[in-house]
Amino acid sequence: MTCAELLIRLLRDTYGVDTVFGIPGVHTVELYRGLEPDADPAARTIRHVTPRHEQGAGFMADGYARSTGKPGVCFIITGPGMTNITTAMGQALADSIPMLVISSVNRSDTLGRGQGRLHELPSQQQLVSGVARFSHTLLDPSALPEVLARAFALFDGARPGPVHIEIPIDLFNVQVDPPAGRTTHDFTRPRIGRLAPDPALLAEAVNMLQGAERPLVLLGGGCVAAPEAARQLVEALDAPTVTTINAKGLLGSAHPLDLGANAALPAVRELARNADVVLAIGTELGETDYDVVFDDGFVIGGQLIRIDIDPEQLARNQQATLAIVADAGLALETLAARVADALGETYDKPAETADEAGKSRGAQITAATLEALALPTDPAFAPYVPLFDTLQQALPEAIWVGDSCATVYAANHLLSQPAPRRYFNASTGYGTLGYGLPAAMGATLGRPDLPVIALVGDGGIMFTLSELACAVEEQLPVVIVLWHNQGYEEIRRFMDNAGVTRLGVDIKAPDFQLLAQGFGCAAVAIDSPSELATAISERDESAPLLVEIDAAAWNASLGL
Repeated sequence: MTCAELLIRLLRDTYGVDTVFGIPGVHTVELYRGLEPDADPAARTIRHVTPRHEQGAGFMADGYARSTGKPGVCFIITGPGMTNITTAMGQALADSIPMLVISSVNRSDTLGRGQGRLHELPSQQQLVSGVARFSHTLLDPSALPEVLARAFALFDGARPGPVHIEIPIDLFNVQVDPPAGRTTHDFTRPRIGRLAPDPALLAEAVNMLQGAERPLVLLGGGCVAAPEAARQLVEALDAPTVTTINAKGLLGSAHPLDLGANAALPAVRELARNADVVLAIGTELGETDYDVVFDDGFVIGGQLIRIDIDPEQLARNQQATLAIVADAGLALETLAARVADALGETYDKPAETADEAGKSRGAQITAATLEALALPTDPAFAPYVPLFDTLQQALPEAIWVGDSCATVYAANHLLSQPAPRRYFNASTGYGTLGYGLPAAMGATLGRPDLPVIALVGDGGIMFTLSELACAVEEQLPVVIVLWHNQGYEEIRRFMDNAGVTRLGVDIKAPDFQLLAQGFGCAAVAIDSPSELATAISERDESAPLLVEIDAAAWNASLGL
């Protein structure tokens, strides 16, 4: 078979890839020959989704990966295709999201020669390396199984992120023979064991936690694969717990020990300063989770235990007293059992009811802290409380995906989710715009059993509005909630606070209703919670819906 056909068979049969996001180009025609359905009707197939821009492809792959836990896969053309997708790769890199980007590159005998070839870059690999865990140029087609195995080993056993594999266009149709005595069906996915914590260091951590009088737990996105262990651990410790944006839902809805993603707010910062032992697992302790007011004010006053799969991360942002290199999920499972045993509790005891847990010291501290934050009654959040209440009542099991916009900033603080992998957005890490719509589409493709809500603003959606065409084409039932506040509201606020005259932020918006209809997408403009509930209840559940909310009219309907 050809190199391209081998690639498809390995992705499909060995690694279980079921969806690929890509835009065909003249350099990838042979790759699409390999993507044709197998002659055997019983064979698995790969669904190809065609976005309208490579950045959209990357964001879709990101949303697919976050909602499923499986790598999102993209097929991208040489040159401009790769420069277009690098923004999406940057977001995935910052948030440790597994993404496999397969691209073409110029003919192998022309690489680096600067001959002005179509789509030529001086070094495509060098350009992409800054937003990838690694970038590899395949110069020997027979090495393809090894390179793919390396990529998926990283996804399974290390800190994940984007991986880029580029294939010269003259190698796609080169005939590749499997090793002697083997067929493509003999290539099995290696079983990668998770990195276990050092037993001696784990015992030391248990001793520190057992002796803690004021423990605090910080759980990040690295923990999403182990929600039961996370809940059992924090309940055994009876410890207030910060769950970051990417860890939202880890403890379930409104858990009595969950402080949410509010580490940047004064009452939670006070807990961090006063805690005698802080346990941080699977979190980089980065600015966009712990310091969104940008004053470097999140300070840990006591001993810090850090657990992370990336040893370099253990030395960044906060100085650890005890640092353990380990898979966050496996560490949670092991630590929960050890702590419960040390404290004389049963590891597999039934979950406490909210009333029972509410009697604990940790829950009392958490409740007092949340009361001090007064989030639901904060005037800054007043417009969004009925918005989120209405959406949760209408779509209680929904995955929420957001851009960097006003509704997302509020939901980061206000929203509670029943399970992990049901809330993510672009306000973390890289902080790109245009993420919300295509990432929500990727989540819909990954989890068709759940409704998906996209939170977007009138500024950010313009970056990837063209993906409405793909949403309609693929019949993706995404509910797109467009908060229209006439421009870049967050930047307006920063300019006003800095005493800078507003410039470039009061932008003119198009008629979103007409635009949506031009794409064949249902659209409705609403001004109140009751209209929102009606719009969702009456929607076609087999197609996307754009719900445009005029922020000023919404506030007026609430008397704000």
